[in-house]
Amino acid sequence: MKRRDFIKRVGPAVTVPFVLNGLPINAYSRRTGLESFLRTAAETDRVLVLIQLSGGNDGINTVLPLDQYASYQSLRANIAIPESKALVLKPGTGLHPAMSAAHTMYQNGQMAVVQGVCYPNPNLSHFRATDIWLTGSDYNQYLRDGWLGRYLDGEFPGYPTGYPNAQMPDPLAIQIGAVVSPALQGSAQMLGIAITDPSTFYALVNGGKPGGLDDPPAGPAGKELEYIRGVQLESQQYSTAIKTAADKAQNKATYPTQNTLADQLKIVARLVAGGLRTPIYIVTLGGFDTHAAQVATDTTTGTHATLLGRLSEAVSAFHSDLAANGVADRVVSMTFSEFGRRVQSNASDGTDHGTAAPVLVFGSKVLGGIIGSNPSLTTLDNGNLKLQHDYRQVYASLLSQWFETSPSETQAALFKEYTQVPIIRGGTSSAEAAGLASGFHLAQNYPNPFHPATNIRFTVPRATDVVLRVYDTRGRVVATLVEASVPAGTHHTIFDAASLPNGVYTYRLTAAGFAESRSMVLAR
Repeated sequence: MKRRDFIKRVGPAVTVPFVLNGLPINAYSRRTGLESFLRTAAETDRVLVLIQLSGGNDGINTVLPLDQYASYQSLRANIAIPESKALVLKPGTGLHPAMSAAHTMYQNGQMAVVQGVCYPNPNLSHFRATDIWLTGSDYNQYLRDGWLGRYLDGEFPGYPTGYPNAQMPDPLAIQIGAVVSPALQGSAQMLGIAITDPSTFYALVNGGKPGGLDDPPAGPAGKELEYIRGVQLESQQYSTAIKTAADKAQNKATYPTQNTLADQLKIVARLVAGGLRTPIYIVTLGGFDTHAAQVATDTTTGTHATLLGRLSEAVSAFHSDLAANGVADRVVSMTFSEFGRRVQSNASDGTDHGTAAPVLVFGSKVLGGIIGSNPSLTTLDNGNLKLQHDYRQVYASLLSQWFETSPSETQAALFKEYTQVPIIRGGTSSAEAAGLASGFHLAQNYPNPFHPATNIRFTVPRATDVVLRVYDTRGRVVATLVEASVPAGTHHTIFDAASLPNGVYTYRLTAAGFAESRSMVLAR
């Protein structure tokens, strides 16, 4: 059965901002229509946290090309980090000294650096460059939806529907902050309501009138306001799911103070640890547009050092918190910025808009190390660094290796095929690699653990006979989900285990010489 047959109701999308720990949260989208499932530390559903570094991060002073230090020093003598102060990642490559916490994560194999990330013909306007990164477009392509929005549309065809409800309580994506990112914009319009204080939020989840709000005025404007408030009230169950998760868990790591990024990630950790199965979060750290006073007299200090220190300490505390709560293996976080800075510094102890810069990926499941080489400081493109990796290569790698999308699903989100880079440890096994290369793919079931039903997805590159069966731990067939000829494409089927006992089950796909198995957990 295809997911479009499984999900039937269609209605408006809802955005419900409220306040947690003093920060506004925008929650939006919806998830698959499966029955209630176990929320325990054994959760295996994966989470991606995008950390937007707004303003254009100076990549050369973040990841230092120590193998070209003479050129580096001559090009930016007034802002150069002393070679002796760099935190060595590997011979010839260093990290800004303010990022000691991130350096420890790197040493522990929990940080990857993707060098030289950009796109052909880069745009140096903040607004346009940000739009390109969030929508996944080419430099001359203008899109109304985002790269993750297209991915979610493909995973949940028919969006939006009348969610949340008792069986679908969790949002599909959450942004901490007041503005919904275009990265998560799907094909449908979103309706957002800001709840600016806790008392208003509790009034909503209890079904009452939002406290402190006057009666709507007469006329068309009043009717519109009344409608918006009505949608807000209809989202009680959705808001309750978020509040329940927040109330269920506690932060177990010490977060730095006076750090807005840490404040945001603290909320994310609490929601993930509380059992919310939302797979995508977006947080933001601003201030990276360092045209002037990027450094202080001591070049290891100043505006940029402060920002990198906040990033490093916040991310480290966040992943430590996840580990203490037993959910570290569920989460990967990734930084991105709209562009890097020019190689040569300016006379104001700063840097102007540039092109390529490193992307940092963090997590216990990350394949730690450096992908690519230090950017050349002598072979430049009009004073800017040359492209090594298209930013959509990073997106494609995360979609495929972390969320286990099929090649067709990845292309639907990004419009074309991009060469992947190895980011996730064990993200693609040899069997999977062979299958992906041939166009066959068996994805991990969702949700997992589950009760009583779960969704299983597989992809075949051409029309072929397919057998998909489920086995218990003794090797006995407990269900045959598919045994038929199917057309090329991605297919979805539901495994209903209501009559089976708790335990581990294996499902196996065979088709045209391809065979792959995965495990899943039934838990009440």
